[in-house]
Amino acid sequence: MKISEVAKSSDLPISTIRYYEQIGIITDEYVLRDQNNYRIYASDILQYLNTVKHCLAVGFSIQDIKSMISRNGMSKEEHVSLIQNKIAEIEAAQQKLDESKQSLHDILNSGISCEKGFGKY
Repeated sequence: MKISEVAKSSDLPISTIRYYEQIGIITDEYVLRDQNNYRIYASDILQYLNTVKHCLAVGFSIQDIKSMISRNGMSKEEHVSLIQNKIAEIEAAQQKLDESKQSLHDILNSGISCEKGFGKY
């Protein structure tokens, strides 16, 4: 697959794909070179990039992802710990959002009226 096909199918800019190669997110196992030295990507690159995108979406940093994909970067226990820590961060954020939501419901239920000015009852 050519880089333009990968970009279109993965919904990533070509520059991002090249950047991922440059920093080691896309490893050599996904990139071959043809006789003209053009990049040819393995068919499973799309699933791989989808996984990378999901990791970024849930808050992992590029450095976290690099460490996770490095063969010698992390042990299984470190992977589990990193993921558990991310789950804890998400749960804390959810708790904070739930509290904010409840505060807004409390404001609505308090009978606040903007007719007399904000915050005046």
